[in-house]
Amino acid sequence: MTTPGTPPQPSAPHAAGPATPFQKLLRAQRVWDVALPAFDPAGAPADPLSLFHAWFAEAVAAGQAEPHTMGLATVAEDGGPDVRTVVLHDADGRGWHFASHASSRKGRQLAARPEAALHFYWASRGRQIRIRGRVTTAPHAESLADLHARSTGALAAALVGRQSEPLSSCDELARASAAAWDRARAEPDADAPTWTLYVLEPVEAEFFQGDERRRHVRLRYRRDQGQGQNQGRGAAAAGEWTRELLWP
Repeated sequence: MTTPGTPPQPSAPHAAGPATPFQKLLRAQRVWDVALPAFDPAGAPADPLSLFHAWFAEAVAAGQAEPHTMGLATVAEDGGPDVRTVVLHDADGRGWHFASHASSRKGRQLAARPEAALHFYWASRGRQIRIRGRVTTAPHAESLADLHARSTGALAAALVGRQSEPLSSCDELARASAAAWDRARAEPDADAPTWTLYVLEPVEAEFFQGDERRRHVRLRYRRDQGQGQNQGRGAAAAGEWTRELLWP
């Protein structure tokens, strides 16, 4: 029993016993049952965008499933982290592009605190990339142009709207989706008022190359907060980035 005012004592360690079925299943999984590529950081380009483009192309060539999907972490309303998987729309001199409804949960979070982190994992190459930075919104005309360049299904999903709102039933979603598909086919240039293209301008990017002997290579690019931010100068100049290796 804990006396009032006394910090709670740590619980006793869990006694070791036979592995559970889940633990057996979990421990039977293998990591990187493929030949991993070598990565010499000394030959890496001066800016992270060039390296990202090269690694992305190599992931596609290796048959990586959905290499354009990424984890997007934002700051939740209570100050804690929040994360989900989204699709990369572009990566250029402005930053890494993704889209969502401004009225969605992540949209509201980004409006309140416009900073985020991205995470890519490409198991076929034993590689992951982590990117942090400030997020800005593109003009609505650019957001719509990006949406209209995608599939009919993407437009239909955007027209459904109401992302992150409570849903009364799957039937309600089916009806709204069917109506949105009909409109997307009839009006390929239809407006989706809350659809927003976001751009994350990186201040830090880390490239991780896995190694079978656990001598992983981690190369981090860092840029001062005041350099290159929102200046529209295209790709960051080589002098803006500092590269350093990290212990795995």
